[in-house]
Amino acid sequence: MWKAGDRMKVAVLASGRGSNFEALAKAAQDESYPAIIVLLVTDNPEARALEVAKKFGIESFVVDCGSKKGSMTPESSEKIASLCRERGVELVCLAGFMRIVKGRLLEEYKGRMINIHPALLPSFKGLHGQRQALEYGVKYSGCTVHFVDEGVDTGPIIIQRVVPVLQDDDEETLSARILKEEHIAYPEAVRLIAEGRVRIKGRRVFIDERKN
Repeated sequence: MWKAGDRMKVAVLASGRGSNFEALAKAAQDESYPAIIVLLVTDNPEARALEVAKKFGIESFVVDCGSKKGSMTPESSEKIASLCRERGVELVCLAGFMRIVKGRLLEEYKGRMINIHPALLPSFKGLHGQRQALEYGVKYSGCTVHFVDEGVDTGPIIIQRVVPVLQDDDEETLSARILKEEHIAYPEAVRLIAEGRVRIKGRRVFIDERKN
């Protein structure tokens, strides 16, 4: 699906603080990293992610996705797809983007769009994965990088990283421990994709060995 060689052009969609966006941007500062972040799109004009984009010199846009929480309008989906298309974006990364992607954007980038979720999918989908894990009483949690499909956190899984749930954990402490792993997992997933080492077969994702 992807060809190794030239650095893959990546767009990031974020709604908030942009810590995973920043982790990706930092990774891409290394010229040996096989991907480059060329675009940030946010639905929130107050998002800290905009400051991160400015810090790294990454082009950014605010797109009004509509007033319905968690949803996006057909017009906004088309707009974001157009911004990506015009810049030759090959991979779209959702990084705390609080909208369910659908419409033209999903159609154009299906199989080329990934997300990071703060739980070990398929458990604890949707919002507040850390809180759900604590309330359920699991002994281990973590994060998942997965492809985006028509469902909510239902796409094929690329990478998972695990953290223990400690007896004195609350949502804040568990979230902080998981976030550290997210900042490792997301750049690694993008690197694997950009190196052309990721294959999807049914629901399974296969990672090929690095070629010499």
